[in-house]
Amino acid sequence: MATTQWALDPTHSELQFKVKHLMITTVTGSLASFNASLTTESDDFENAKVSFDGDLGTIETGNKDRDNHLKSGDFFDAEQFPKITFESTSMEKDGDDYVLKGNLTIKDTTKPVKLTAEYGGIATDPWGNTKAGFTLSGKINRTDFGLTWNAALETGGVMVSEEVKIAGELQFVKQA
Repeated sequence: MATTQWALDPTHSELQFKVKHLMITTVTGSLASFNASLTTESDDFENAKVSFDGDLGTIETGNKDRDNHLKSGDFFDAEQFPKITFESTSMEKDGDDYVLKGNLTIKDTTKPVKLTAEYGGIATDPWGNTKAGFTLSGKINRTDFGLTWNAALETGGVMVSEEVKIAGELQFVKQA
């Protein structure tokens, strides 16, 4: 059976993470540089193979000091571990959407994760390119990946929550 390759359209895609700070507000960050691809064996995306890598040196939260702290050894240690990666193990249809399971690697620690890929549909752009869109969502526990830095608060609780929400808007281009 013929396979179809889909490449990420980086100009129409974004990947964000959200984490509670002081347990009262959410701070949002993003990766400015990442790549992803899909390989399908049918007209839909069931059982698609998904591959992703993100450049941790491009973390952006809107605060340079916080960005540098996240890149430091306290968190991602981006100098020693410059990329995060994901390789799918399954992509199963769930109604109109997909459940995407795979292995996420951060700081040389690989753990299974489950994400929801809300299917936005397929469209043809003005230049004749076939595009597919997905809204990605899920959550991980950052301590599972060795991201354990924190500070206790006098009022109880911690400065940074362990739960990290992942949110992405991903557009892929069908390759000829």
